[in-house]
Amino acid sequence: MTVSERSERGAAAGSWSSLYLGFSSTHSGGHSRPRVVTGMKTISGIAVAPGIALAQAFVLEQFRQRVPHHIVVPEERDGELERFEQALSAAQADLAADRDRAERDLGHEASKIFEFHLGLLQDPTLLGPIRSKIQEKGTNADFAVASSFSRIIDQFNAMGSQVFKDKARDVLDLERRVLDHLMGRSEERLSRLNQPVVLIAHELTPTQAASMGIDHVVGLATDAGGRTDHTSIIAAALGVPVIVGCHAITEHVNDGDRIIIDGHAGKIIIDPDEETLATYERTRDRLDRFLTETAQEASADAVTLDGVQITLLANIEFPREIDQLVKFGGDGVGLYRTEFLYLTSPTEPTEEELYEQYIQAIQKLDGRPLTIRTLDLGADKHTQQQALEPERNPFLGLRSIRHSLQHLPMFRRQLRAILRAAAVGSLRVMFPLITTMTELKQARMVLNDVADDLREEGVDVPFDIPIGMMIEVPSAALMASTFAKEVDFFSIGTNDLIQYTVAVDRSNERVANLYSASNPAVIRLVKNVIRAAKRRGVDTSLCGEIAGDITYTMLLIGLGLRSLSLVPSQIPRVKQVIRRVTLEECERLARRVGAFESQRRILRVLRAETTRVLPEADGGWNAG
Repeated sequence: MTVSERSERGAAAGSWSSLYLGFSSTHSGGHSRPRVVTGMKTISGIAVAPGIALAQAFVLEQFRQRVPHHIVVPEERDGELERFEQALSAAQADLAADRDRAERDLGHEASKIFEFHLGLLQDPTLLGPIRSKIQEKGTNADFAVASSFSRIIDQFNAMGSQVFKDKARDVLDLERRVLDHLMGRSEERLSRLNQPVVLIAHELTPTQAASMGIDHVVGLATDAGGRTDHTSIIAAALGVPVIVGCHAITEHVNDGDRIIIDGHAGKIIIDPDEETLATYERTRDRLDRFLTETAQEASADAVTLDGVQITLLANIEFPREIDQLVKFGGDGVGLYRTEFLYLTSPTEPTEEELYEQYIQAIQKLDGRPLTIRTLDLGADKHTQQQALEPERNPFLGLRSIRHSLQHLPMFRRQLRAILRAAAVGSLRVMFPLITTMTELKQARMVLNDVADDLREEGVDVPFDIPIGMMIEVPSAALMASTFAKEVDFFSIGTNDLIQYTVAVDRSNERVANLYSASNPAVIRLVKNVIRAAKRRGVDTSLCGEIAGDITYTMLLIGLGLRSLSLVPSQIPRVKQVIRRVTLEECERLARRVGAFESQRRILRVLRAETTRVLPEADGGWNAG
């Protein structure tokens, strides 16, 4: 979505009087309970996509259908089975239609989620027990479906891991589809929305997220969910503010309630008073103007007032995002995350499928640099079809490079695709979550072995492919001078580095306030990595969320970084800061906050400096 489109949609949503008078609270699927006026209320959650929206609420009621249970006499069981098969075919047709809609509106990668769902609805291990219950036990089709799906849903939910809870939501989505056709009742589709609303739900299935009327949903808030589940991926692609994990927001909101959703701060304000409403309207309008102005400066060089060049790279998951990189004036790709094909496919991607993705990225970049990170799969975001036992501490478990080194056929398959692509165009290879020298050497050994195999097959694999690693844990940051002897470049992944340094689950709202890049320990670790890399002549970039947060731009430059990797749409506003400061100012700021012991004091000073340099962006960040 373009800045102008977002502005037009936001303006439409902000017209309270006309929208309020014309809004009906009789939506099918909406709340019908009596409205209780309790005054302004604020609820916090997990911010998934930034932005500010002002509109009325559309509350989507979620419930498991009551399913009748009876025994079908033997002579009618063939007919009952046929009824199930027809409902199954209709549900599959719905999935195909939603897949095509997602392909059109959200892109090919998002549509692959529905390919995965189609695969589930064709899985004999899921469908076999249903058919058996109908034919052999005489269970009516409705109950056979509900009981079989519910058993799987309950098993996933009982496992505790967020990964399995995400799987449970996928299976619940399929159950609802089939039961809707069997029982002759279907909820009003979200695609029928015809006016701007903030959608409120306990949770959304991927199907519902993809079928939202993208011209009318200006924001989304849910009780459940996390940053990395399928629904959040799809919803964030709509380009509207999204907040999940709001804990019972559906119990506090009625259809027609006035809602402000602040995707920067992760806040939902219900029935705002006039002063709050006016404040947010001004903030939204100011941010719209700021985004429009920064987009117009996208082609300008990222050079400080005293001539220091800063390289601004992009973090991407799909080759199609490179179009946005070019549009916003990026210099290349600093982090190509390669997990999405694995997360959304019913089967593991083939070497050819991976190769095609990497070649597409090289071609789109047209000579610009490309850094491919190897798979960051495992306990926190592993492939959908792997039946792994849940881990008690998934972020401390078998993930990332550890997962790859214990799944060598998959790892080698990806490396073959990467190295074949390197024979066609320039790229760099980066290993994630390296914690020990042994892991790094093992990963390099596998890479070299794969390269030798390809050369024996006649593939012209370059001998000088730059090899780097992510610095994401304190042990790697503290040992940076040692690692610098073995790699060509570092990329500091502050999202995980902060989490592991301060021992905070960033998705846990109750301790989220402790998760902050302004923590003095985090800043010192980043500084240590930059200094160690500089002594060894190792290129260093930073690819965490703070790379795109203008609150930290001056600090990062002052600490010595000359390369940042961020979301493409954030590049223009970071450029604006860079073009208005000198290196001396940035270094002076870094020295000043380096002496502070309080993260609150550090953040306060950083915000004040950002406001001084770029006053028109005041409040337009989500620094924490």
